[in-house]
Parts: sequence; C-alpha cells; structure tokens
Amino acid sequence: MAGKVFIRTFGCQMNEYDSEKISAVLARAEGLTPAANAQEADLIVFNTCSVREKAQEKVFSDLGRVQHLKRANPNLMIAVGGCVASQEGGAIVERAPYVDVVFGPQTLHRLPALLAQRRASGQPQVDVSFPEIEKFDHLPPARVQGSSAFVSIMEGCSKYCSFCVVPYTRGAEISRPFDDVIAEIAGLAAQGVKEVTLLGQNVNAWRGEVESATAKGGPARADFAELLYFVDEIEGIERIRYTTSHPREFTQRLIDAHAALPALAPHVHLPVQSGSDRVLAAMKRGYTSLEYRSIVRRLRKAKPEISISSDFIVGFPGETEADFEATLTLARELAFDGSYSFLYSPRPGTPAAELADPVPQAQKLERLQRLQAQLEAQSRAVSEAMVGTVQQVLVEGPSTRDAAELAARTGNNRTVNFPGGRELAGRFAALRVTEARHHSLRGELVHAQ
Repeated sequence: MAGKVFIRTFGCQMNEYDSEKISAVLARAEGLTPAANAQEADLIVFNTCSVREKAQEKVFSDLGRVQHLKRANPNLMIAVGGCVASQEGGAIVERAPYVDVVFGPQTLHRLPALLAQRRASGQPQVDVSFPEIEKFDHLPPARVQGSSAFVSIMEGCSKYCSFCVVPYTRGAEISRPFDDVIAEIAGLAAQGVKEVTLLGQNVNAWRGEVESATAKGGPARADFAELLYFVDEIEGIERIRYTTSHPREFTQRLIDAHAALPALAPHVHLPVQSGSDRVLAAMKRGYTSLEYRSIVRRLRKAKPEISISSDFIVGFPGETEADFEATLTLARELAFDGSYSFLYSPRPGTPAAELADPVPQAQKLERLQRLQAQLEAQSRAVSEAMVGTVQQVLVEGPSTRDAAELAARTGNNRTVNFPGGRELAGRFAALRVTEARHHSLRGELVHAQ
C-alpha cells in the first residue's frame, strides 16, 4: 500500500516518540509518506492520550470529523492508537464502526500486520495487548533530522497512583535492555545528534544489566544513574535530558550524577502533585512533602544552578484550603521554574474516581488560578535573572516567530531567539541573554563551537 499517512498526536512526549516510530514502521513496511492533512491521506492515525478528563469523548469527536472522508473514499483506512485505544479497546469499533484498526502503545509495531489483516478479512482489527518490550525489537533504526532526539528507555508504570490511568493503559514498568539503549543513542550520535532526551513514564525507575567483570563473571545490575554515566561517554552526545522522573526513584546516585556529568542538563522535571502530606497519601504517591524537599535541597547542593520544574494537581477529592495552602507554600519555598498545574480529572477505573468530592468546581478553579499566577511569577523571575548572563545553548534552527532569526535552547530548557546565520543550526553556541519576554528570551551571539 503505497500512499500517505496522516498522524495526529495527543498528549505527552512518549506519544510524540511513539508517533515518530509509527511513521517509521509504516514507511518501512508499506512505503507510506507523511500527509500534510487528513484530506490527502490514505491512512489516518489518531495517537491518543487518556490522562485528562473527557479524553475518550474528544477522540470520538475527532473521529466524527473524518468519517465523511471514509464515506467519500472507502479505501481510506482509519486507525486509533495510544492510551485511549488501550483503555477502550473494541468499544471504539462498536461506537465508531468505520474505524479499521485499534492498537495500543505496546503494539504499534504490529500496525502494518493489523492493516493487512483488515484488508484480507474485511473485519476491524483490535490488538491492545501488553507484549512487554517486544515493540522495540521490531522498530526501524532511528532516523533523525536536527541535532536533538528522544529515546524511550522504558515503558509503563508500576506506581499505581490513585488518580492515574497510565498503569492500566501502558502496563507495568518494563526497561529496555542496556545494550539496545546505548546502541540507539550511539547511532543517533553518528547521525549528528548532539542532545538526547531519555523518556519514560518513570524514567528514573529504569534498571538493566551491564556486562561486567564481576567476581562471578556475570552481568552487573545497573540503575538509571549508571545508565547516564554510560550515555555521557558516547562520543558526540554533548547534552542529556530526561523526563519524567518520580520522587520515589530519585536516588542519591542520581543526584550525584548531576554534579559529576558535564553533559547532564541543569534541569530536572520532578512532579510533586501536592504540598499536603494528607493529599499525597490519598494520591498514593509514596513520599511526604519533607522527603520531596530533601531531594530538591540535595539537588541544589550538588548543582547550584539547577532549574527544577514540577507538576501539580489542584482540587483532588477532599482537598481543603489548608491542603492547598501547603501546596502554595511548597511551590514558593522551592522556587519552581516553569511548572505545570492542572485541575484534578477523575479517570474511570482509578481508585480516586470513587472518592467523595465535596469541593465546588468554582473553588477548584479559583485555587488553580492562584497557583498558576504564583508559578508564572516564579518562572518570570528566573527569566529576568538570566538577563546579562552567558548561556550555553543548542541552536535548533529558524525561529518560529521570525524565520530570519534562529531559536536555541538553554540548559534550563528556555527558548532564546537571536539573529544569526543558518550555518549555526545544530551547533552549540554561547549566547548573552539581552531580554526576558513572556515565554521566551532574546539573546546575542558571543561565540559558536
């Protein structure tokens, strides 16, 4: 089936990574090339996310918008993947019979076979199983454009926070083998990639075996910090990022790595969700606010210039004003930078969805606005403090604001726009920050590598 595929991606960086792999799988197996829009596609793929409320309804709404294309072209194929697909399974086909294939995050590599079975049988195909790490053994080698790339090092989550659907849609934590991860990153470096972002639902829960001359002659068990040391030694890789980490797996060895590894970006995204111990316990997060504060304190001792961002959930069932004030206090004391905050969304099938929730929606919204105003002020203060400093940045390419300028990314994950020649794209450079704007910085070139 030569033709074009249109992929629409919802949700997190893991889904962005999966969509890139879906495109690569389809290009290799069926020769499909990207379509600019759904109207010119021979295959439409929705890669879905179920973290937020009403995600399922949004999927069906989006499917409804392309149903007329199927009527006009019976040969058009429509596939639904990702976490909503994993959660809903065959119910998607029951409600939207014009969908041809439903596949989960762990079975995206089977999409060409599922499409072939659909054509041969005339029946919709559903595969939302959890074949552990099988998909990574069937994906094409990474191909990149640009100087940065994402690398998924593990799948799933075994934390079972009471509000979260991810363990049910992506399965338990499964780490990719050490050799596979290193080989993929080395291959990316050979293609000119200078920055890699290691991905996982709980990326710092990664564990693997490294061949080592131990006393027994067998492999040594490695943790996430050990993996970072190996990645740091890969020639050509000059900056390493990772997301998303979990406080329960944030070991002292990982903290020490931030002090020891020059390539490790001075930025950590570490979701806390709440500053109230009572709410954290109800969320089943597995740590207290004091333990979280300790991690941040030790990180800043190891790397004084480190930037730390976080995630917050406002309005968890039963959250009191005192609970919320504890969140405001924690966020203020730890001076988070560029954090995300959301209203609690009950997810079907999760324990928290069964909890009584007496807090009025209007009060939740008012709290969210207060938290967001505080977080925005803190982030703005960080940006303003950067004015006049010289930052080591990776030049990404033309600016989206002004094609005559370039955009670069700082170690603490800020975009800097500056005038410069296209030959700088893909290179590290030193920029002096000249202005802090609302969601970006402006700078001037000092020198380039």
